[in-house]
Amino acid sequence: MYTILEKRLLAQNIYLMRIHAPRVARSAKPGQFIIVRIDEFGERIPLTISDYNAEDGSVTIVTQAIGASTQKLCAKNEGEALADFAGPLGHPSEFVSEDLESLRKKRFLFVAGGVGTAPVYPQVKWLKEHGIKADVIIGAKTQSMLIYTDQMREVAENLYIATDDGSEGFKGMVTALIKELIEKEGKKYDVCVAIGPMIMMKFVALTTKEYSLPTIASLNTLMVDGTGMCGACRVTVGGKTVFTCVDGPEFDAHQVDFDEAMRRQGMYRTQEERARAIAQERANGHQCHIGLDK
Repeated sequence: MYTILEKRLLAQNIYLMRIHAPRVARSAKPGQFIIVRIDEFGERIPLTISDYNAEDGSVTIVTQAIGASTQKLCAKNEGEALADFAGPLGHPSEFVSEDLESLRKKRFLFVAGGVGTAPVYPQVKWLKEHGIKADVIIGAKTQSMLIYTDQMREVAENLYIATDDGSEGFKGMVTALIKELIEKEGKKYDVCVAIGPMIMMKFVALTTKEYSLPTIASLNTLMVDGTGMCGACRVTVGGKTVFTCVDGPEFDAHQVDFDEAMRRQGMYRTQEERARAIAQERANGHQCHIGLDK
């Protein structure tokens, strides 16, 4: 069993949990993910690692309570335990295996949106620990939805905030801020990494392509079972079909077919709505027959 050491509400329906998982903590690298199972009857939930500490044996995950399973996960409290916490899985970020001297000559730009801000943190933290500078843009609809800003300030060379309503930082989309930094402030970057909603990553990729700026996108939100067997995370990259969980989760953003990826995400919306309704009925003490044939 994997004990919840800490639980915090970061923003509306977004929770941080620090889990006691020493083996995972010792092996984890930036960009990888784990699979959580709440109990023996629970669904497998793939979540990108948001931090890890080999010394105290903890791994941090950040979850948004949207579907039935994530709501059940986020209802857990400190001191309670999870049935399974498998990982680390997936390929680490490419820069982890690069020559450090060459890496130190590069300037990174990270673009984070929503819950995607959390998995950006261990990447920027790793780079700082190895003497590599990185600027970070965090985007959100409004100030109350921003997460990880304090932690990011500690590891980023420069932190920029973009909110749709202008309640904090730059008013507008992250793509407009990218253009502002490059065109008006004269910033030069060698690599961009985007993690966030699929639509955000699509337009970040379109924007960086204008500047011939190599860009990496993490497609972790496509994953379902995390093993490649279900096929839910199939995506076309450079005209070839790949599986996010076994071939990724990070890919060349300029080669990703984001429209196909977004269509695939939409395929499971009806099933998720049904699962939420069943969970609610059971919580109310009713025997649920939603969607079942008589």
